[in-house]
Amino acid sequence: MPSLPVLVLNSGSSSIKFSVYEAENGERRKLHEGAVDGIGTDQGSFWIKDADGNKLVDQTPALPNRSVAFRLVADALHSGDFPAPAAIGHRVVCGGPTVQENQIITPALIDEIERYTDFAPLHTPIAVYIMREALRLFPGIPNFAILDTYFHRTMPEVVTHMPIREEYSAMGVRRYGYHGISYESIVYQLEPNVPEKLIVAHLGNGASISAIRNGKCLDTSMGLTPTGGIISGTRTGDIDPGVLLFILRKIAETEPSATAAADKLETAVSKKAGLLGVSGLSNDMRDLREAIKGGNAKARLAVDKFTWTIAKWIGSYVAELGGLDMLVFTGGIGENDIASRAEICAGLGTLGILVDAARNNVRGEATISAAGSPVTVRVIPPAEDLMIVNHVVRLLG
Repeated sequence: MPSLPVLVLNSGSSSIKFSVYEAENGERRKLHEGAVDGIGTDQGSFWIKDADGNKLVDQTPALPNRSVAFRLVADALHSGDFPAPAAIGHRVVCGGPTVQENQIITPALIDEIERYTDFAPLHTPIAVYIMREALRLFPGIPNFAILDTYFHRTMPEVVTHMPIREEYSAMGVRRYGYHGISYESIVYQLEPNVPEKLIVAHLGNGASISAIRNGKCLDTSMGLTPTGGIISGTRTGDIDPGVLLFILRKIAETEPSATAAADKLETAVSKKAGLLGVSGLSNDMRDLREAIKGGNAKARLAVDKFTWTIAKWIGSYVAELGGLDMLVFTGGIGENDIASRAEICAGLGTLGILVDAARNNVRGEATISAAGSPVTVRVIPPAEDLMIVNHVVRLLG
C-alpha cells in the first residue's frame, strides 16, 4: 500500500492528545505526537514533538474552550509543516448497545453515540464534539470510531448481563468494559506467543483489570460506566448500591431538582472519590507516596485500599480462568510505581505469582517475576495509538 499518514485523536475532559503515524506495507512509524492541555483553565499548553522527542511547537495559549483547542490542532496540521492526514482515527470510549463495532464515522453515527452519553459522561461529550469538528475541518478525509468497548465484545452474557429488570437491560444497561484499546495492544505486543490464561492490570488515574483467555476478553472490572470496578484516582469502583441511595437522599435534602441531584451524585462518585476521596489529598499516586513518607495515615489508607482491591480482583480472575500463565501491569501506575506492583503481588504467592524485588526495581518494560515463578509477571507499556492506526488501516482496506 502507498504511504498513508493517519491522525489519531484521543480527547479528554480538559485535553486533546493526538499523534500522526505513517502506515506503509505493514509498517507503522510514528511521525509526530502532541497535545492541547489545560482546556478551560488559565494554564493552557500546546506542544508537538517529532519521533525523536524534539519539540517543534511549544506554546502556552489561552484555551477558553474546546473549540479554540481543537482549532489549534487543525491549523497546525493544515499548515504544511506536518503531513496532512489521509485518514483519522478517534478513540471513542463507549458507543452504547447499538454501536459495538469499529467503523467509519457519519453524522448519523455521531448522533447515535451521543444518545448514550450517560454511559461515559466524562468522555463521550468531548469525543462527540471532536468527531463533528473533524468532519467539518478535514472535509473529504475518512474518519473512524475506534471503541474502547470493542475488545470486550467477546465477554459471555453471564458476565455482561446485570441483575436488574429487563426493562433496564433493554435500555442498554449492561457491563461494557473500558480500556479495551490498551488491552488489545498488550495482546498485540505478546503475539504470536499470547498465553492461554492472561490477566492485564491497566493501572492509572483510571484503573481496571481484565481476564483474557486465548487473546479474547473473558471478563473485565469496569461495568456500565468507567466508574465501576476497582478504586481509581477519583472513582469509587464497585460500591454497595445502598451507599449511593444514602448519598442521593442526603443531596436531595438541599437539592430539589432530580437532575441536579443526579449530577451531584455523579461528581461525588466519579470526580471526588477514589484515591482523592480516601486520602483527602490527591488522586496522583506520586503525591500519595510522598505523603506516606511523611507519615500521612490517610494517604497510606488510600494506597492500601487501591492495592488490596486489585489483589482481590486478580485472585478472582485466576479462579475464573482456571489458573494463570501471565500477569501484565500497564498504564501510568502499572509501568512506573514499583511499590504498588510489589504490594499488589505480595500476598499472591499461593497463586504462583512471585515477584523478584531487584527485577521489579524498574520503570518501563520488563519481566519482574522471580526465577522459577509459576506465573510470568511483566510490565508492558500500552500502545493504544498504534492499535487505532491498525484498525483504521484495516477498515480502509
